[in-house]
Amino acid sequence: MRSLHFVLGGARSGKSRHAERLIEAAPAPWHYIATAQAFDDEMRERIAMHRARRKGAGAWQTHDAPLDLPGVLEKLPARETVLVDCLTLWLSNLMLNDHDPKPAAEKLVAALAAREGTTVLVSNEVGFGIVPENALARRFRDEAGFLNQKIAAVADSVTLVVAGLPMKVK
Repeated sequence: MRSLHFVLGGARSGKSRHAERLIEAAPAPWHYIATAQAFDDEMRERIAMHRARRKGAGAWQTHDAPLDLPGVLEKLPARETVLVDCLTLWLSNLMLNDHDPKPAAEKLVAALAAREGTTVLVSNEVGFGIVPENALARRFRDEAGFLNQKIAAVADSVTLVVAGLPMKVK
């Protein structure tokens, strides 16, 4: 049965851990689609922390999708369980590689519609802060807001995680 969950939160809010718990409650195998790229030591450390946390569960299969998230989703078995972490890293990858986020978001929505199993998507809520000083950061904040709205509209459930506490939004 198709089930699409959307998990939002700020940095270090506990959103990824909450999403992993949702996935681990669904039938294995579990597919983890990672959008992060390890360009520096801090990001390598974050990626290692996420991998170590999943390693104990044993049923995870990791797939990298820094740019072609819809393509990776389409290649996975439609009935199997998928976690995408995270949409805002995917969006920043797109923008920094001069891809237009709007058609990419439409392709993502189409790929999600074709899924038949449980899919959980994680994203940062970046609109609660101050207005960024530079144009690129303002564009990123706006595009993240548009992407989050688009995914929330098609999701069966939306959860906002604050200080490790999940709050049902939809």
